[in-house]
Amino acid sequence: MRIMAVDHGDVRTGVAVCDKGEMLASPVKTIRQTDQEKLADEIAELAKEYRAEMFVVGLPVNMDGTRGYAAEACEAFAKLLSKKTGLEAALWDERRTTVTAHEILNKVNVRGKARKAVVDTVAATVILEGYLDYRRKHKSSE
Repeated sequence: MRIMAVDHGDVRTGVAVCDKGEMLASPVKTIRQTDQEKLADEIAELAKEYRAEMFVVGLPVNMDGTRGYAAEACEAFAKLLSKKTGLEAALWDERRTTVTAHEILNKVNVRGKARKAVVDTVAATVILEGYLDYRRKHKSSE
């Protein structure tokens, strides 16, 4: 199944997608958009272009497991995206994905404005990799 991941943010939103065999997560783009309707429309267009069959939206749960404003915003956005596309939008705990994205960018020496431009897309890719790992493990245990 081709899955599109979304790292939702107030200003920048990262998008990644996997291949049909769910083996490889690849970055797509970072979208700078604060209007949620326009953002959902743009992601819906990307979903058509990449033939996505479902979404996984990062859920920013606090380290103690509680949910704050950002988590509520992501939940609402996932519902909006699902409504606009008719596709399932699963939520995925994204704790530490941005930290992991920064660690990856450190390893490849991406700094400054270049980092800011891609960190959300890398985070979306990390979210998708985690979700794909879970699906593989879950399928093998059935």
